[in-house]
Amino acid sequence: MKGALRCLPAALDPAGPVPPATENLSYSMLLPGGAYCAGLARENVRTLLTRHGLAELVDTAVLAASELVSAAYRFTPDHEMILRVRWQYEALRIVLYDQHPAHDTPAGAEECRDRRSRSMWLLAAAVEAHGGDWGLAPVITPGGGTKSWALLHR
Repeated sequence: MKGALRCLPAALDPAGPVPPATENLSYSMLLPGGAYCAGLARENVRTLLTRHGLAELVDTAVLAASELVSAAYRFTPDHEMILRVRWQYEALRIVLYDQHPAHDTPAGAEECRDRRSRSMWLLAAAVEAHGGDWGLAPVITPGGGTKSWALLHR
């Protein structure tokens, strides 16, 4: 049939599957929230960056992912978290969403944010030495949550 669309499995597509490249680095993973999740994050980030041609960022990115997950675990143990690793606008973005409960008062929220920020001193030092940025902010949902991130440039 002329002009008809045909669906082919990627293995049969003449162009073949898209190989890992820096431009298509975009992954999200749900972590169950146990203490071992920092190790899972390190392993996955190392593998992803190596396969996508960002080996020069591996050491700092692995440390950043580990610190983000560890801080989330310290402040909200045994709750699921989402780790996103993405290359966008010429920078590596590592973002972690956790389920830290909302605070009753703005003062309580600020105190908690300050405590978490201070606990991430190693992340701050590594990212700043690499010319990047990091931070954390509340997630605007009824149940609360925190978004923490690290931004690394080549």
